[in-house]
Parts: sequence; C-alpha cells; structure tokens
Amino acid sequence: MAAETPPLREVTEQPHLQVPMPDGCKLSARVWMPADAEKHPVPAILEHLPYRKRDGTVHRDELTHPWMAAHGYACIRTDMRGSGESEGLLTDEYTEQELQDACDVIAWLRKQPWCDGNIGMMGISWGGFNSLQVAALRPPGLKAIITLCSTVDRFADDIHYKGGCLLNENIGWATNMLSYSSPPPDPQLVGTQYKEMWLYRLNNQPFLGSIWLREQTRSDYWKHGSVCENYGAIETAVLSIGGWHDGYRNTIAHLVENLDAPVKGIVGPWIHKYPHYAEPQPAIGFLQEAQRWWDHWLKNISTGVEREPDYRVWLMDSVKPKRWVDERPGRWINEAQLPSANITRTQWFLSGGANKGIAELTQSDNAQLFTEIASPQTCGSNTGEYFPFTFGPELPDDQTQDDKLSVCFDSAALTKDVDIVGAPTLAIEFQSDQPQAFIAVRLCDIRPDGTSALITMGVLNLAHRESAESPSLLIAGETCNATVILDQIAYRIASGHKLRIALSTTYWPFIWPSPIAATLTLSGASLMLPERQQSTTDNTSFEAPVSAPGWQVDTLRQSSSTRHTSTNKQTGMMTTVIDNDFGESLDVSHGLRSGSKAVETWTIHPHDPLSAKAELHWQQTGGRDDWLWQTDAHTSMHSDSENFYVTANLKVVDNGDTIFEREFTDTIPRRFV
Repeated sequence: MAAETPPLREVTEQPHLQVPMPDGCKLSARVWMPADAEKHPVPAILEHLPYRKRDGTVHRDELTHPWMAAHGYACIRTDMRGSGESEGLLTDEYTEQELQDACDVIAWLRKQPWCDGNIGMMGISWGGFNSLQVAALRPPGLKAIITLCSTVDRFADDIHYKGGCLLNENIGWATNMLSYSSPPPDPQLVGTQYKEMWLYRLNNQPFLGSIWLREQTRSDYWKHGSVCENYGAIETAVLSIGGWHDGYRNTIAHLVENLDAPVKGIVGPWIHKYPHYAEPQPAIGFLQEAQRWWDHWLKNISTGVEREPDYRVWLMDSVKPKRWVDERPGRWINEAQLPSANITRTQWFLSGGANKGIAELTQSDNAQLFTEIASPQTCGSNTGEYFPFTFGPELPDDQTQDDKLSVCFDSAALTKDVDIVGAPTLAIEFQSDQPQAFIAVRLCDIRPDGTSALITMGVLNLAHRESAESPSLLIAGETCNATVILDQIAYRIASGHKLRIALSTTYWPFIWPSPIAATLTLSGASLMLPERQQSTTDNTSFEAPVSAPGWQVDTLRQSSSTRHTSTNKQTGMMTTVIDNDFGESLDVSHGLRSGSKAVETWTIHPHDPLSAKAELHWQQTGGRDDWLWQTDAHTSMHSDSENFYVTANLKVVDNGDTIFEREFTDTIPRRFV
C-alpha cells in the first residue's frame, strides 16, 4: 500500500479536543483537519467509538483520517462516553445515551468555525452500527454515511444470537469489552484526574455478558438500534461495505434491497477490516471511494457515484480450504439493483433413506427423503471464527471432518460453472424427539481433490421456527416446518465440482449446545439456490489502495496466533484453544506503550451437551517511562438444563500494586436456548 505524498492540503492534528455534551460530560476527540479550515470551512466526518483512539484504533486511524483531512475534510474520532479520555461511563452497546451523544457531537461540529455545516459519519463494526442508527435519527446536517461490517438486525445478525441460537461470540465479546473498558485514560492528555476517572469506570462498569445473555428472544432490547425495524427512517445516503470472510456479510444486500434513500453496496473477499488494508487480497482503494462519496454528498461535486451499480461484489473462485489464505481469486461483478432479474432461484431436493451418510442432492421433484440427524457435540470444529480480524488461523478449514459427523447430500458433478450470488435457503419438514433442538446447515463445494470447502452456512433454533419474539417448544413426534436462511455469498462453483448440503444438530464451538441431545427426522427438504446468470457486462474496478504514512511505532513484542484442537483419551473431552498475542508497541510520538493478549478455551464431550464450558482470558498492558499498568479479565461459562452460570473477574495492577479487583457471578435461566 503506497503512501501518497505530498498531501493536497496541510493537515493539523489535535489529540484531545474536548466536546461538551448538554449534561456537562466532556467527550475527547482526536481531530485532523486542513490547516486553513477556519478560513475555508470544510465538511466534518465523525467516527464515534469506545475503542480508545490513543492506543486502540490508532493503527487504522493513522492510515485513514490524515489522508481524508488532506483532501479537504475535518475528521473527528471521538472516544465514546466512558472510554479512552472521555468522561462518563460506558454502560452497554448502542444505548440511547450513546446515540444522543453522537447527535450532540454533530450539532456541536456544525457550530465550529472550521466546519461548513455538512456532516458525514463513518465506521466499521461498532462505528458502522451506530452510523446506521444515528442516520435513522436524522440529526440536522448529517448528509451521508459509510457503514462497514455492520448489521441492520441486532438480534438475528450480530455476535449474540444467530437464528435464535446462542453464539459463543456472546461470551467472547463480553470478555473482550470487559478488557477493553479496563485501561486508564492517558495522564498526558487528562492530567492528574486520570486515576479518579479510571477508578470510577472500574467501580461502576457492568459485565455486559449478563445483560446480553438475559435477552434470549427478539425483545424490545434488540429492536432498539435494529434499523430493519424501520428502514424508512434512514434518509441520508448510505454506502455499505463488507467482506465475505466477515460475520457481517448480510447487511449490504439488506440495505440495498430495502432502503429508499440513496444506497450503494460493496463486498470484497475480506475479513473484519477496512478494505484498503484488509485481506485476503485484493484490497481496494477504499479512501478514494470514500472521497468520491463524500465529495458528492457533502460538497456537491459531481463524482459519478450516483451512477455506480447498486451492488458490487467479489465473486470468489474455489480454493483449497485452509485456516488462512493471502489471496482469494475471483472477479468483480455488479448488479444495477437488488433484487436482480439476473439472479434466479433454482430448486434442489434432498433425497435419501434412513441410513446415515452421504445421500443425493437432486433437482428431481420426485425425491424421497427419510433420514435421521443426531450429531456428536464436537461437530463444527472446522468452521472458523465469527469475524476474523487478526490475520491468524481463523478461516474455515477443510470441512471433511465435520461432514463425517453430519448427514450429507451431494449433487452429481456439475456440468457447468454455477455462480451463487445471494442467500440460499433450506426448507425442511421434520420431527424432533426432544422439545428443544437446532439445526446447522452448511453448503459446501466438493472439489476434485476431495476437499470440502465451506461456501456458506446458517443455523436455526427450532423453537424459533415460527417466531423469534415468541418461541415455542417442539412437541416430540409432531411434524413441523421451518426455513433456514444461509448467509449471503458470491461464489463460483466450477464445472466438475459437486454441491454438498451438510446437516447437523450441533455446531461447536460456534454456538452453545441445546440442553439435551436431540434427534431430528427429516421427511422433506429443499434448497433454493440463488444462481446468477454469467454476464459479459461486468466492468467494475477499483483503484489501488493508498493511505497516509501510518502509525510510527517501535515493536516491543511481535504478534502471534495459534489454534489447536485435541481430545483427552481418558475423558473423551475435546478442547479447542485459540491463543492470540496481539503484540506490544511503543508510540514514538508520545511514548505510550500498549499491548494485549487473549486466550480462549472451549471444551465439550461428544455425547454430553451439558459438558460445554468456555474459559477466556484477555490481558491489556500499557504505560509510559516508569509507569506501567496491567489489566486481566477472566471469564467462564457453563450450563445445566435450566440455567447458564457465568463468572467474570477483573484485576487491575498499577505499577505493581493491585488497585482494583472485582468478580461478577450470575445465574441466568435458559429460555428456549
């Protein structure tokens, strides 16, 4: 990635601009803007996050915001209330206070002499979420947003629940947030009050995992901030971007299909990163795309963005599956709009007898199906991470081992290339021998070399088959119907390859198991596959990535990442350990050091869903000169048939002295999960 020099306009930076809120709380903002902005006011672009601008998102901030400022924008990166150098307390995700603060920051920006009153908002993940949510509130002056790796549905398409199943990322992210919220403000910016601010946060912050785990259905808690509840509330122009190797891949198509406001979507082969430095390759010139977007909507400059196809995506070719690939071969395709007449849904039927194993995936509507699914609890170990973002061994591996633990249906070898673009769905008619069960559905590419590559997947808690708001238990032996929606994808499965549908009743460690092992009997099932007609008019291309020079650091400890799964021969317990050392760095400009590590341990017995246990540890370190601190967040979770049992411990050490330690314990009743 090349650094652009010289900049178009000289840039000034303020590391700690305090933005007053109406209630007196001051938010800390890092600001980059043209040096002559007071003489020649510019639009402002807001990124509003809890991830510590001083030592958290500094790497990506340094690549992005100075470049955009040099091209005529004021870029404001606020620490949300209760994070970084901002005052107050962080109490949860996407609270009314958080969104109101963002609206108040926008109102404040419009009054500044260096701002011309036109505002954009952008962000990835949390910042992508609240960009959409703030847009739905329609604060004056907000003209456009860029939302990356975000969601329109906080219940069904976030890190908490998926298809009504409890994602293990729920406890993982709760541990992450307990850790992220524990470091101190930088005394160099806030002065001697840093200790008081630090202790106030530590003594008053909740353990978010308990909040999220109590909301096990699609309640008002999750509807708040889910813009799918009212797409019409968004009137600002929306550019939505995501990656096929990210957990938030569905949002782009949902927005393009449902918004009445101007909207464009881009999906590449990326993980959970901004696309000018994301992998797998190819990365794109995201900053140039963003500038074109902002220039059009905030400066009224004709850049042609309104004439771009609504949906531009990277159609991935098949590659041999492994935990990491540097590049994903394929090509850019585009659709003028969604739904597209160029994408039709073809129907496939699942056919097979009572014997387990590989049966037939056919296009004959005379297919007969009677098969039982009862998977060991260890099925799912090769699925990969929900949202890979550390460049480690996080992608889906060869699915063959999980296929052996599933019931599989294979097509004949394809006689032509098939482009799958969209969200496949599987409709099933079934009976269960237990009142609770879920089904995991994987669509795989069986390659001529014998490997099984995951194309896309979906899961459904069958208690949610009719309603996620009001689930209902299954009645043993009663015939029911359900539809499983798989994640969006753009994938070319080549002639000579086979399609496989793999079905299982477990999916560990991706989701928490049902309280009792269930057997499902399928009496009918059909797959609807979104098939795109190959086009000769696809002409999408992007400029090569550029950036600002980047973060100037000395590396004190290199990063590393490992993932290992093993089975204890004496107990039969299978354990997966994911060990991520994110390294430690020293900022050469202000001397602040920062480092972090995380270890996750997931354990289960193949025949006992109540043996499931999660143990997680996140560590943060930092300081300057002769001041060093360390925080350690440990959490664990297990369950019986009635309850979840959660513990979390936070310990904070300041220059060798333990200044804070707290343990959270909670027992949370299971409700249809």
